[in-house]
Amino acid sequence: MSYQDRNQDSVSMEESRSSRRSAILMGGAALAGLALGKAAFAQSATVTDADILNFALNLEFLEAQFYTIATTGMTLDQAGIPTKGGNGTAGGAVTVKQNAKVTFTTPLLQKFAAEVAMDEQNHVKFLQAQLGASAVAQPPIDLMNSFNALAQAAGLGATFDPFASETNFLLGAFIFEDVGVTAYQGAAGLISDKTYLDKAVGIHNVEAYHAASIRTRIFQAGEAAQSASQAIAATRARLDGTGTGDVGVGVMSGASTIVDNDDNALTFSRTTSQVLNIVYGGGPAGTGGAFYPKAMTGNIK
Repeated sequence: MSYQDRNQDSVSMEESRSSRRSAILMGGAALAGLALGKAAFAQSATVTDADILNFALNLEFLEAQFYTIATTGMTLDQAGIPTKGGNGTAGGAVTVKQNAKVTFTTPLLQKFAAEVAMDEQNHVKFLQAQLGASAVAQPPIDLMNSFNALAQAAGLGATFDPFASETNFLLGAFIFEDVGVTAYQGAAGLISDKTYLDKAVGIHNVEAYHAASIRTRIFQAGEAAQSASQAIAATRARLDGTGTGDVGVGVMSGASTIVDNDDNALTFSRTTSQVLNIVYGGGPAGTGGAFYPKAMTGNIK
């Protein structure tokens, strides 16, 4: 798919921002989001900090694979970063097209992509080290059929190749970074060990840097890329159940929407269930789909 093949009837940015503002207007609503997150985590009798960190590790595997393949043409294992579990369980395979390395034509973007790849690799290694023997193995990850399904759901055409061009790469990255920011935001209040909380907030902040940088570059890419991001954001909102709780990149009331926030200039949070609905493409919990065709590994899946 070319990102220009977009659905002109996607939810308007004004409607999306207005709806989200009414849903996440005050600090109390943010606290309510954390309460929902707690319920979503309760997929076993006792949910531990390790369960939460392993959920984060699953997301970091996905991001690290995407950026590493895009910048080097190699998977994490090929790049020397193990994906096995702390108990020695082998990591799952990655489904991706051959020769997936992006042909960057903008040197500064290439350097930025390499930086993000390194950051995501370090997130994987850091979480693995923190979890030790409790670290889960990478689940099977799909970076091909998943994007095609998302493109169809967003009305962007039958297929989408995030490795085909610089703009497609940015749109692919846009999916992951925005979801990652809201996932860490939702998890922050659920971690018991404040040492872990400090580290999780540190990862969240880096993901927010990434998201802002990517959204800035989509804004600079022009109206076609902005429109595609809006269609993707609307699809994420439908998948997470909020309907219109997400905003793509563009212009509203004479200002850009590079920063995705509410009336209080706060990021919004997603529960684990909402995150799973997006990355599974609406597939059933525990079964998976889309980016995780056989579900995540660990207790939260």
